[in-house]
Amino acid sequence: QLQLAESGGGLVQAGGSLRLSCAASGRTFNSAAMGWFRQAPGKEREFVAAISRNGASTSYADSVKGRFTILRDNAKSTVYLQMNSLKPEDTAVYSCAADRNALGWTVVVLPGAYDYWGQGTQVTVSS
Repeated sequence: QLQLAESGGGLVQAGGSLRLSCAASGRTFNSAAMGWFRQAPGKEREFVAAISRNGASTSYADSVKGRFTILRDNAKSTVYLQMNSLKPEDTAVYSCAADRNALGWTVVVLPGAYDYWGQGTQVTVSS
């Protein structure tokens, strides 16, 4: 079992920064590939960023590439999403997810591959 809890969301002006955290409880965090997804009102959930079990591989959606960075600290069982140069179109509920079945170097971009999901944290970017 793995439980995920996001934090760090809030209201920020365009051009600002936020860092989201996703703390995991359970022994399997180190063996799970992790990802961040977001869902804006009236829109489908979309992939944002992913990181492999060992942290060596990452992947980003084109819309956030160069602005967002995903990191993980296995000692703290936490994955982070550093978001810089935020835009109003980044407004959404951001959720982290864990895939226990991914191989060491694999990044997972499809939401259906993930086993566990957090509740999400709201990010609102004002113009």
